[in-house]
Amino acid sequence: MRRTSEAGTAYGAHVACSCRYVSGRSLSDCSKDKLEGMELVMLSEDPAEKSVTASIPLIASETATYREGYGCVLKEWEG
Repeated sequence: MRRTSEAGTAYGAHVACSCRYVSGRSLSDCSKDKLEGMELVMLSEDPAEKSVTASIPLIASETATYREGYGCVLKEWEG
């Protein structure tokens, strides 16, 4: 379950970061793009860092950060 949660939050962070910082949509509008089954994934943003974190409370959390010339990138996995 943990690996699936990590993959789901990584996917959610990457998609939401791209939606927010590449497409310029609001985070609340980007939340509408979550796939079926991702209802537990919560999204939050850090505008100063241009990053979005997707989390399933107490289970998994992943962050994607916008990098000029690269788009949104995930932090390196340590799993």
